Order: sequence, then structure tokens, then C-alpha cells
Amino acid sequence: MFQWLNKLEVAILCLLLVSMTLLVFIEVVMRFGFNQGLIWAEEATLYLGAWLVLFGASYGVKTGAHIGVDAFVKTLPSLYQRLVALLTIALCLVYCGLFIYGGWIYLSKLKMIGLEMEDLPIPKWQATSILVIGFILLAIRFIQAAIQLIKGETNTLQFANEAKESMSLAKEGSKD
Repeated sequence: MFQWLNKLEVAILCLLLVSMTLLVFIEVVMRFGFNQGLIWAEEATLYLGAWLVLFGASYGVKTGAHIGVDAFVKTLPSLYQRLVALLTIALCLVYCGLFIYGGWIYLSKLKMIGLEMEDLPIPKWQATSILVIGFILLAIRFIQAAIQLIKGETNTLQFANEAKESMSLAKEGSKD
């Protein structure tokens, strides 16, 4: 249903990561190799990082990469696991809604004032628009998770289980 969104999200994440890495590399080479630097590189890297984090949060919900403490929830019967997960998603959607609303007000004021970034001739509202974009994407991912729960495709939110992964890595390491 949202395959185009998945592909776009991965492409943007890759582009942001590559851009940030290349920019930092070029800045380091110029600064230490040629005693010169790019005045705007630090600010650009900061904003690229913000975009990467907020796009990454949405991607993390989709792939189950976020860490969750669900030991108690897993002891509950299947129906209650789903209800707790739906309540969690509802709270996450409220959180996203607050950020979308507050971000929209903030961006509106930045656009009205007409501020630009300090070192780049880019309107600041455009650079910080990830506040709204990122939380809209995050809300979409939570809605997708809720649909999976309602359809019965899963009983809980799919979190990364670091304890289980660590134990399996330890077992593999002991075999060597």
C-alpha cells in the first residue's frame, strides 16, 4: 500500500547520510590539509543530521528498530497485548499531533518573519520543515502499526529485543 513511501524514505535516508558524510570529509580535508574551510559546512551538517534523525525515527518504527521494554506486556494474554499496544500507539499519535501542530506554528512564524539560515541563503522555515514532515511520517508509521494490530497480524508493537540478540550473539561467540 505504501511501497512508494518505503522506497522514498530509504532513498532520502541514504542521500542524507551520504551528503553528511561527504560534507564532513571534505571539510576535514580542507581544514587540516589546506588550512581552509567551508563556513557553511557546520550549519549544513547540523540540519542534515536533524533531517536524518527525524526520517530515521519513522524508518525505525517501520522496521522495529526502536528499543521497547515490553517484558510485562508479553506476559499478558494476546487480547490484552493488542489493547496495550493500541493504547501505546494512541499516545504516540497524540505526541506526534502535538509536534505537528507546534511545528506548523513555528514554521509559520519563521516564514512570516522571513529569517534565513546563518551561513546559507536558505529560508530557515524550509530547513526546519522536517519538524512537520518527520512527525507526519512517524504518525503514518504508527497508523500502519495500528492497522496491523487491528487486523490481528501482530499482537504487540515490534520492538528490537536487545537482550535476546545479545544472548544469541554470546552463544555464537562461545561456539567459536
